[in-house]
Amino acid sequence: MSAQPAAPAVPPDHVTIEIDGRSMVVPKNSMIIAAADKAGIAIPRFCYHEKLPIAANCRMCMVEVEMGGKPMPKPQPACATPVADGMKIQTQSQRALSAQRNVMEFLLINHPLDCPICDQGGECELQDLSMGYGRSVSRFVERKRTIPDEDLGPLVETEMTRCIQCTRCVRVMSEVAGTYELGGMERGERLQIGTYVGKPLMSELSGNVIDVCPVGALTNKPFRFKARAWELIARESIGYHDALGSNLWLHTRRGEALRAVPRDAESINECWLSDRDRYSNDALRAPDRATRPMIRRNGELVEASWAEALAFVADHLRTARGDVGALVAPLASNEEGHLLARLVRGLGSDSIDHRLRTQDFSDAPFAAPFQMPVAEIEKARTILLVGCNPRHEVPLLNHRLRKAVKGGARVYAINPVDFDFNFELAGKTVATPSAMLDAVLALAKASNDLGHLPESSALAQAIGGLDAGATAQGWVAQLRDSAASVVILGESAVQHPNAAWLRAAARFVAKATGSAYDEIPNGANAVGLARAGAQPQASGRDAAAMLVKPPKQLIVYQAGSQDTGAPAAFDQARSGADFYVYVGAYACEGVKRTAHAVLPIGLPPEIDGSYTNLDGITQVVSAATKLPGDARPGWKVLRALGSALSLDGFGFTEIDEVRAQMREAAPHADTAAPAPRKEPAAGRFVRIATTAVYRADAVLRRSPALQAHPLSRPAGVVLHPEDALALGLGAGANAKVSSSVVLPVEVSTRVPRGAAWIEAGHVATAALPPYGATLDIVKA
Repeated sequence: MSAQPAAPAVPPDHVTIEIDGRSMVVPKNSMIIAAADKAGIAIPRFCYHEKLPIAANCRMCMVEVEMGGKPMPKPQPACATPVADGMKIQTQSQRALSAQRNVMEFLLINHPLDCPICDQGGECELQDLSMGYGRSVSRFVERKRTIPDEDLGPLVETEMTRCIQCTRCVRVMSEVAGTYELGGMERGERLQIGTYVGKPLMSELSGNVIDVCPVGALTNKPFRFKARAWELIARESIGYHDALGSNLWLHTRRGEALRAVPRDAESINECWLSDRDRYSNDALRAPDRATRPMIRRNGELVEASWAEALAFVADHLRTARGDVGALVAPLASNEEGHLLARLVRGLGSDSIDHRLRTQDFSDAPFAAPFQMPVAEIEKARTILLVGCNPRHEVPLLNHRLRKAVKGGARVYAINPVDFDFNFELAGKTVATPSAMLDAVLALAKASNDLGHLPESSALAQAIGGLDAGATAQGWVAQLRDSAASVVILGESAVQHPNAAWLRAAARFVAKATGSAYDEIPNGANAVGLARAGAQPQASGRDAAAMLVKPPKQLIVYQAGSQDTGAPAAFDQARSGADFYVYVGAYACEGVKRTAHAVLPIGLPPEIDGSYTNLDGITQVVSAATKLPGDARPGWKVLRALGSALSLDGFGFTEIDEVRAQMREAAPHADTAAPAPRKEPAAGRFVRIATTAVYRADAVLRRSPALQAHPLSRPAGVVLHPEDALALGLGAGANAKVSSSVVLPVEVSTRVPRGAAWIEAGHVATAALPPYGATLDIVKA
């Protein structure tokens, strides 16, 4: 007798079901719609989204279900019906199709059917499904209801009469953004979605409600009425306003970027996109965009040809004799960073840096990838944030943190400001910059008390006489005892005047407790630029040193004064240089006033290049839009300039040849001991400077939609109520800061006593000293 094939074993926690005659094994307690999607069987839906909690609102996914040989009395919603062993499902039976068509008829009763003027036309889920499940003529002859539109701010446009109450947007704002700003009001036929209080959406992730909306109720306001879906070409690109490198599609028409939508990348941004990556495209067409090369003749900046401008720059750089320096914005590509570093070193200098906001270089900081990847952070059980405001620094990293908290993780934070977290902290310390360092050193002492010894003798000496305290001991014990834990350093730690001490202490705590150490890089491509050699490797001056003692020949690549930690020093450096060449995308008034030459180049969406994100993943992108005017890709301009200077290594013609050069030489990081601790002067206010969420780079600062958003606050000074009272200042009053800058006052207990929180990135605050400096504040 021949052997019969054995039936495949069913894995534990799985069941066998049948969908449309196909037998399959699926996880127990999963929903029918998830099993059908896995099998490639289409079930219509509106409210279901795999990343959102189940609502079962729309009832479009009705299917016929049979259990134990008996059909259920009514069709069941596939999104909310868990599978069971032996279940048989029919998605295309007459009963299922009839239920789906009836639901569609009800959904269209009050819909305005204004597809010809709807921005969603051509990519609308309701439009698509109505073709298969709708009737050609409506039986509803009564007057349709209308709903007044609500102003949700400058980013999201509303046409709520089109809304089918699927509540996807409500769940995005509650589960992803964590701000609970949208909800359902009234009941029955009066149900409508809105904010109730009439305020704009305040989340940095609000644009995601547009992607999940299955109809045209929520659309992209800056994009409104600009193009139809079938006119657009989708180009792969990435976000370049933080180090995550979110994957996205740029929708272009005739080479012009009109909007951005997320591109699925589960390990990076899942299916979401931050507002600054979504809405910054309008800044590509800013009025001060540099479109023609310019050189200074007889004191005037005049337009010139590329050949003339390159010869002019090369003639001046030949006289550098090693006294040349380059400041690079951290949004430059790996190829641009590599070529600029090769050019500077070819001129006999090692002074090049992309760490423009860093103050403490004593430990030779080097941007390194996360030890715990972003996708793993949501599985961490204990997380320590040091000087970190994740909602503004990397919004989608904050989403992962929130998922971790919802999964039971405990998050502790040490910050100079009581930042607005959208999840509950297990513990927090809010202190002045100096006291913040003391709090981290206390954690290091608690780790030392567990029997671990710091590798740094300086750190061992610093914590030798400290008393850790019960709070620090409890936090360290929680980190040690967790199955997965991570220490994350953010902007307020990395840009701290004593950043080297914070880094050393945090690394020691992570190592002693078995935690991962993640340091958020400043800018989109800091990890890639560090690898490409765009920072001093031997005797060169770092960014801070170049601002204190500027080189005679200064090259600024894509950076402006607001991209540095000391805008006033930057402006003084470029003004005093013997020769200052600006290679970048924007010819602002400062550039026109000080530059001897302007070489216009493209921004990340307009050029070929590679970018390395905070996980160390290098992503290669191609030019998605056309360059404005006579601008050129940066790598081509640097190639031409290197050739004009007769430097080695610039004889290539293709960008792949540049990438081959980069693979040949990879710099490594050397860690040095921190310098002696810097203490602020007593009896004065200490400045806390965080970068404004929509002013982090030159592109964001020129985006009209983002600058109109409520999160884009005007420049001001935030004081503790007791400090404000002592100065005789109230909310809205004007204060004179450091004898030169007048700013409106905001009073808040989120700021510790003795500190003044003044956001960076504003022209009005450019003259102030940097983060951690002491300030004099009086009533104006």
